[in-house]
Amino acid sequence: EKEADVIIWDGGNNDFSFIKPDLLITIADPHRAGDELAYYPGEMNVRSANVIIINKVNTARKEDIEIVRKNVRAVNPTAQIIDGLSVIQTDDKKMITGKRVLVIEDGPTVTHGGMRYGAGTVAAKEYGAKTLVDPRPFAVGSISDTFDKYPHLTNVLPAMGYGKKQIQELERTINNTDCDVVISGTPIDLSRILKTKKPLVRIRYGVGDTTAEELKSIVNQFLRKKKLF
Repeated sequence: EKEADVIIWDGGNNDFSFIKPDLLITIADPHRAGDELAYYPGEMNVRSANVIIINKVNTARKEDIEIVRKNVRAVNPTAQIIDGLSVIQTDDKKMITGKRVLVIEDGPTVTHGGMRYGAGTVAAKEYGAKTLVDPRPFAVGSISDTFDKYPHLTNVLPAMGYGKKQIQELERTINNTDCDVVISGTPIDLSRILKTKKPLVRIRYGVGDTTAEELKSIVNQFLRKKKLF
């Protein structure tokens, strides 16, 4: 700590800083409206935040955005709220348009996280996929068991890969599926750990320009106040 001017801590929904921050920025997802108060320690991050970004406002329903805003105001009325633009990014959207696609989503998000879809599904709809292929008839081994355990999953394949055997079963499920293109909405680059017989398009979320500028202004103001900028 003595060697640094600033300590940056980056954590997810299941974590919080063990050092009290001078500036805490928390992200709330309106595609999961209500979860900002339903889970620990995510709720604590909302209650403690100086700045809260309601992200994906360009793809979420207006009523869900307002639910998040109301919940944030109820528990943290002094926090600065930013409506964040989350931009879908891919290397080749033309590979998706008009195609029958298999969408692979982040495993924890769509299994015990309770979501029915993620970035891959949003991209498939935005880029005009012909249809989302149901992977359940093609699932093998523990992947098939995952669908039995989480019946809310229909048109997405959760990226389950807890060990070599399960990664192999995920690969077999992907290659069994009758589709034109595979869309990967996972944080990890799946092409690094498995081989698909069909073209694979990776999807990522990026921050919109106006949101980035707003965040930059907040951070710069904080640094000036601390005489670090």
